Amino acid sequence: MQQQHQQTVRRGASSARRFLERNVGIALAVTATATVLVSAPSASAGTGHWYRGPVVTDVTTAATFDYAAGEIPENITVNPDGSVTLSLLGSCAVCERTHGPQLMRISPSGERTVLVTGQVGEAISGNTRGSDGTVHYSVWAPGNAARNGVYKLLVDGTPQRIAALPADSGPNGLAIDSAGRTLYIADSLKGTIWSVPVSGGPVTPWLTDAALAPVPTEALPIGANGLRFHNGSLWVSNFNKGTLLRVPVTATGSAGPIRLVAGGLPNIDDLSFLTPRSDVVFAAQNGSSSQNGPDTVVVIYPNGTYKPVLTSADGLASPSATAVRGDRLYITDGGVPEPHDPKLQTARINFAALLAGAAH
Repeated sequence: MQQQHQQTVRRGASSARRFLERNVGIALAVTATATVLVSAPSASAGTGHWYRGPVVTDVTTAATFDYAAGEIPENITVNPDGSVTLSLLGSCAVCERTHGPQLMRISPSGERTVLVTGQVGEAISGNTRGSDGTVHYSVWAPGNAARNGVYKLLVDGTPQRIAALPADSGPNGLAIDSAGRTLYIADSLKGTIWSVPVSGGPVTPWLTDAALAPVPTEALPIGANGLRFHNGSLWVSNFNKGTLLRVPVTATGSAGPIRLVAGGLPNIDDLSFLTPRSDVVFAAQNGSSSQNGPDTVVVIYPNGTYKPVLTSADGLASPSATAVRGDRLYITDGGVPEPHDPKLQTARINFAALLAGAAH
């Protein structure tokens, strides 16, 4: 029976890989594999050499940036056409504030288009894409109530602020609910997740909790950071506390009880999911941004266990965000430590090894 089960798993995974290699039905293939990841029995772990190998392979540099010009990647959205939208800080807590931030799109062929340029002294942090294709992004403008908040790009490319935030708040990660009606904003300074209609309007403190707050004694006091709406919940990382949290959204739209998914992940930054259905997470640990921990990308399984899949040996330099499209993993590197190597990396996800890790 065990041998028959192993053969069944191998056949299913091989079929998924063939779909991926042909680039046909990629979303269905990955979703099917992710379903197995959630339900794989532990008895199948470690049987046969086929399961061995790294979870992430074929790491390459897709684009490089000019740190001296403020091109410091912070966040990423992968678009349906294969292009990516990047937030470039322009300045950061540990570098000189001499350049304004940018929101940039890079096409599959590598062509770069600057969508927005911000003001010197502020940062463009999170960005996300609405179901209608609208680009939303956070502007973190310390002490400037006239600029601080969330913006969207109109059809003609003009930026419009849709959510004004207090001057002492730190807008960072963004997420839109599955209905496409509500935008959520992670506030890295006030321990709050704000909500606002995607069309704009007054912001509401959707959830304020100590679990979202920064640690004031840290060199870089940042709490709630990455934010994703996934499977009926908001998933949020706390940078200082090293936690990944899940907050259910109730039927009335209010916040349910905060649940700890994983802890012990210092400087956890932004995150992404394997598929829209799978709870397998790829998260960046941006250690060198504050000289407080390793630079790693970890895979976090639904049971809360995790393991590093990329490290500085793979070229990571202040990794700040991840994104997944099919079997491709994207990583943004801020390049904060010298010799300053900001870049966009891509890699391939090895589903066989990912399955083996889920089974342990």
